Parts: sequence; structure tokens; C-alpha cells
Amino acid sequence: MNNADIVIVNWNSGKLLVTVLKRLVNQFTPPSQIWLLDNASSDGSAGGIQSWQQVRFIQESNNLGFSKGNNIALLHSDSEFVGLLNPDAFPEPDWLEKLLQAAADYPDAAAFGSRQLCHHDPSLLDGIGDTYHLSGLVWRDRHAVPQTSADLTPHEIFSPCAAAALYRRSALEEIGFFDEDYFCYVEDVDLGFRLRLAGYKAMYVPDAVVHHVGSATTGGQQSDFSVYHGHRNLVWTYVKNMPGILFWALLPLHLALNVGSILWFTARGQGKVILKAKWDAIKGLPNMWRKRRQIQKNRKASIADIWRVLDKRVIPGNLMARFRKLPP
Repeated sequence: MNNADIVIVNWNSGKLLVTVLKRLVNQFTPPSQIWLLDNASSDGSAGGIQSWQQVRFIQESNNLGFSKGNNIALLHSDSEFVGLLNPDAFPEPDWLEKLLQAAADYPDAAAFGSRQLCHHDPSLLDGIGDTYHLSGLVWRDRHAVPQTSADLTPHEIFSPCAAAALYRRSALEEIGFFDEDYFCYVEDVDLGFRLRLAGYKAMYVPDAVVHHVGSATTGGQQSDFSVYHGHRNLVWTYVKNMPGILFWALLPLHLALNVGSILWFTARGQGKVILKAKWDAIKGLPNMWRKRRQIQKNRKASIADIWRVLDKRVIPGNLMARFRKLPP
């Protein structure tokens, strides 16, 4: 079985970082190398890590974000497989072994996602992979719901959540790694979409388990920081990647999604941040359209291939869950 390097991008993760490193060095199949890039943390979380013999430490003087931070570490790594792990995602001892076994079992796949459990309540799933809806909305599938027997079956997914995922390095090199303009949020879905366009599949590996705290350093999924980057990057991901006739046919849905997002977050008191997100997305469209031309020029997947893996529910699954939680 091949081995893998692990990349961790750290920013003010506190005591979580030491916990995840201890979990990694005690894996049944240890990583070839652990690359830790620290994005100018101010909380001292990276202090003392330089003394760990198992860790290759990269210190940055500024916060470069998740996308660029991973890219820098990935360029240092030369392993055939590379695993990405967030400082708040604690792997079970056989996590890496199970991911590498899946890579051997599914040679046509380039990305492999974990079964993420909620750290505060392991009976709840944190997610089993990312879903891409016809409208361009994305979400972590099966987030914050009880596990069922169906969640223990391997299956194809749109893309893995990069909080705990394994990739074939050659495939990442082919598509150009993460888009550094994203900084953070949705960058893993964009990466997964580009891998699909290049002809690769993604698999969910239920036996590869991590316990995920989630948004531990960014203020939560509904913070202004998360809303801004997530909703700006949603637009860019659609513009860059939705291929051919699907781009134009589904564009009205995508526009409706953006209008609905503005109304939703304005009603929540976050009108200023959602408007800035969409305005900055628009300002970045010329750059994203240039990237689109290159991505689509190199596309190997057919329109039918992409259509097959899009979520086609009339009401996206995460919206249904959100409505169920609304008070009567």
C-alpha cells in the first residue's frame, strides 16, 4: 500500500493543533511526512511544534488563507498521495490506512472523503462529502443529522470536504491545486469540480473517521467572515466550472440563488456583508471568466457526466433542514 504526506494549515487553533498531531503520529499507517504551515498565528498554537521530529514546519509572516497555505505546503510535498487535515479534525487511528486502501480500490478516483462525526456528539454526522446543487449552492451532505446504516456504505460523492481528505497528487498537479483567490471557504468544492471536469471521480470512505469541531477559528458558519467568503466564492465556482449549455440553462437558478441569499442574510441582520460578498464576486468576474476559458478548454468530462453528479432536488437538502429548525 502506498503512503501519504499530510498537510495541516494552522491559524490560531489553540490546543487543538497538538491533539491532531498526536493523533497523526499514532496512526496505524503513519504519514510519510507531516507538513504544518502556520499562517502567522498570534495565539502561540505553533509554539514548540518545530521540535517535533515528525513535523516539517513552515512559518508564514502573514495569514495567506487556506487555499494558498495548502498550495505552499503541497509544493514542498512530493508524495504520491497527500492528505489534508484541519487542526480541529481528530482522526481515528486507522483513518489514513482506510483512505489509502480506498485509493487502491478505486483507481479511477482522485479524491477521497472521510466520515466526519461531530466532535461534541459523535452520534451526529458532521458530513460525508460536499454536494453541488443545480443552482450553484453547496453544502456538506448529512451535516448535523444522526448516523444511519446507509452512512456506512462507500459511494461516489461530488467532492470531499478538505477538512479531512486524501488526493492523488498527480491529479492536483494536473488541475493546478487550489485557487488562491478564494482565500478560504468553497475552495474544496471548486477543487473537486475541476477534478471532475478533468475526468476524475470522488469517493466517500465511511471507514475513514474523524471527529470534527468545525469552524473552530473562523467564528462559525454564519459569522460575517464565513458568509462573505462563502457567498463570494459560490459565484466564482459556478462561473468557472459549470460547463457548456449547463452554464446558460442553469444561470437563472443561480441568479435566483444569489437574490435569495441577499434577502435571507439581510433579514438576519447581515445585509452589509452579503452585499459586499456579491459585489466583490461581480468585480472578480473578468478574472474568473479568464480562468473559465482555460478550465473548459481542458475539460475531459462530458456534459452528461457533470449533470449526473449535480443535486437536482427542487428544494436543496440543507434548506429543508434549515426550515425544519425554524420555530413554529
